[in-house]
Amino acid sequence: MSSAGPRPRIVVVMGVSGSGKSTVASTLATDLAWPMLEGDELHPPANVAKMAAGHPLTDADRWPWLETIAQWIARRVEDGGSAVIACSALKGSYRDVLRQGVAGHPEATLTFIYLRATHEELRRRVTTRHHKYMPASLLDSQLATLEDPTGETDVVTIDVERPPHEVAAAARAAIG
Repeated sequence: MSSAGPRPRIVVVMGVSGSGKSTVASTLATDLAWPMLEGDELHPPANVAKMAAGHPLTDADRWPWLETIAQWIARRVEDGGSAVIACSALKGSYRDVLRQGVAGHPEATLTFIYLRATHEELRRRVTTRHHKYMPASLLDSQLATLEDPTGETDVVTIDVERPPHEVAAAARAAIG
């Protein structure tokens, strides 16, 4: 077992581009002394090139990427470790793929932290930052793909229209 405790815990910080996934996940991982996975780092080169060219990903593009993240989760849980992951997880079916990472491990928990913001706030954020391959033009396609996770019992929704350290503190409080 890892120093994180006897029960492996996986926290997926999710939301569309500009919601603050990486910032919140990084802060949360530091606060908890858990490793963090930036899900974008597992995109295959073809996905990165497609997004960099301003083309939205399709489900067919995302499935292998999500399965890779689920496999990463499974390895972490099998080793008895906890982790924080930044991943858009836009659809319920995408979240279901990630949930497979803890399948067969009743001692493990997986919690999604959904970072929610208004379209106006997200637009402001993505137009004032530079992402290596996620142009602001893809925000609308992500919002169109997003399935609100209301009703999913393993999802905590946090509004992000406040300073990042407050959002991270709310995420920390939500997972206990």
